[in-house]
Amino acid sequence: MKNIASTIAIVMITLTVALTGCTKDSNTTPDPGRSSFIGKWSVSPTKLTYEVTISADPNSSTGVFISNFAMIGTTYPPAGASIKGNTITLDANQVIGNGLTINGSGTLSGTKIAWHYTIFDGADLTTVNETYTRE
Repeated sequence: MKNIASTIAIVMITLTVALTGCTKDSNTTPDPGRSSFIGKWSVSPTKLTYEVTISADPNSSTGVFISNFAMIGTTYPPAGASIKGNTITLDANQVIGNGLTINGSGTLSGTKIAWHYTIFDGADLTTVNETYTRE
């Protein structure tokens, strides 16, 4: 009888220790998904405000297109980017507009995307920090 009680006590202690290690990680941020980025955004980097539109890339589950990125105008093809979690990352070293090479990413928080990217025009490298606000 003493062996059964000891065995039950050991099993209970082992289960208690094992189950206390199975807690939900409270530091994980839920994935907002690509749909959270889709839509019209207002950009106010200086006194001039302009609009961009982010649309889904139909050939990719994580890809998007950004029309009028860096205020290049809507007559040029859109910039490409991909979504992972709450981050939007420009396709590396892509050329947009009239020969502008762009690199960088943004982070979605609520109704804003905080962008940090570079533009290289062939002579000068410009670093840009701007915020998109959902319209």
